[in-house]
Amino acid sequence: MLERLNTESLPRLPADVEKPLYDRSRLTPGIVHLGLGAFHRAHQAVLTDLAMQASGDLSWGILGVSLRSAATRDALTPQDGLYTLALRDGGPDGNTREQLRVVGSVLRVMVAEEDPNAVLERIAYPQTRIVSLTVTEKGYSHEPATGYLRWDDPDILHDLENPHRPRSTIGILVYGLALRRERGLPPVTLMSCDNLRGNGDMLRSLVLAFALRVDVALTAWIDTHCTFPNSMVDRIVPGTDDEDRQRITGRLGVEDAWPVVGEPYLNWVIEDKFAAGRPAWETQGGATFVRNAAPYERLKLRMVNGPHSTFAYLGALLGHETISQSVQTPALRDFVDAMMRLEIAPTLKGIPDSGLEEYRRRFLARIANAALRHPTPQVAMDGSQKLPQRLLDTIRDRLRTGDDIQRLTLAVAAWLHYLRGVDEQGGRYVIQDPLAARLAKLMSRADVAARASAPSASAHRRAMVLASFKPVFGELGKSPEFVEALATHLETLREHGVMHAVEAAT
Repeated sequence: MLERLNTESLPRLPADVEKPLYDRSRLTPGIVHLGLGAFHRAHQAVLTDLAMQASGDLSWGILGVSLRSAATRDALTPQDGLYTLALRDGGPDGNTREQLRVVGSVLRVMVAEEDPNAVLERIAYPQTRIVSLTVTEKGYSHEPATGYLRWDDPDILHDLENPHRPRSTIGILVYGLALRRERGLPPVTLMSCDNLRGNGDMLRSLVLAFALRVDVALTAWIDTHCTFPNSMVDRIVPGTDDEDRQRITGRLGVEDAWPVVGEPYLNWVIEDKFAAGRPAWETQGGATFVRNAAPYERLKLRMVNGPHSTFAYLGALLGHETISQSVQTPALRDFVDAMMRLEIAPTLKGIPDSGLEEYRRRFLARIANAALRHPTPQVAMDGSQKLPQRLLDTIRDRLRTGDDIQRLTLAVAAWLHYLRGVDEQGGRYVIQDPLAARLAKLMSRADVAARASAPSASAHRRAMVLASFKPVFGELGKSPEFVEALATHLETLREHGVMHAVEAAT
């Protein structure tokens, strides 16, 4: 049986494996991170590791928090928090390249569901200066179309009644900040790294809304003292599978129970608004600090996340297992390429055409990377939370200027068609979405409405019912142009399939 990766095994790792060069016994915790998944470990954790190594400031160790699952804690605790980041791409010779680095910035992993009060205590720890989040879009207990806190969310309702055992991200943050205020501790920075428009601004509004129900004085303290920088992170990070574990363990010579796989490309842009300092994340080509992250965030949501979701839904309907398989399908690639050039790029004012051209080409090359096995279902999940900022905002902008929305609306229709749970080969899949039950009822209502209509009106009636789902579409569902385009694409997908729909929309 192989030895486990841990502090003692670091000196014996192969020479071509990068590893922390600082004394980990001197690390002290300065960051509490909620949502210690692969995405965080592939960007913030590794750049924190590199920043501490470059600066010698070892006060930025990370206390990771998994909100519910114990899997990451159970994997990393025997490894002293160590894990391997494997960056994969294709070399000039066509062969796969893989660069390994063992990351040392994670000190400990906790599970909030097991002991929520312990997490609150860590947020209220005197040395904690940053509380960061990668809890995915669905982790904010908000309505995707409006950004408002959902007061009917079961976890929010629970947290209002149980301040010592919160379950939601927002409840954990507010009660942790309440402890800091009670103890007279300095404020902290709360930093979202999730794919949400104005993620820092949205986090601030959700935290303040919840705090107002708890204590007006607490709301004023948070508003005055804490900062919420907006940020944008771009790196493709597929889920780790058994093949990855075996391959990476073989190269290390010791067992790593939960390595992370990602692409070499990384772009992390952050507003430099920190209440109590920060790591030197900009070292070694890392993060970029700006006064206003909105243009970068808008560019990424529209020119990366939107097309990514489009490839996922169209590809899933064709039975594709990975994103690269979808990108390598000429009709899909041509369709998404045209959508980016003709419908998305014109909404990104202030960015030179040459810059957008390079951005588009680089994105298409990145997701065609067959060395990264990025499962289509991973990108397709949680569509109700993703589409408002990835596609619907762009459609709204296009409608305001009277411009064509055909390709963008086909991408939305592909998501709705995907909710049927069966691909064009008859393969079935599970819809992973926090609104899955409500969406299933919505689809049934739409089918009933379509059957009750005259044949000539059934497609339009189905689209009207679907577009009226306010948690996702908001007021966009009242747009005749959007509903008409949606009706056409849904009918084509139902009657003729993806390839015909793509050809008709190009």
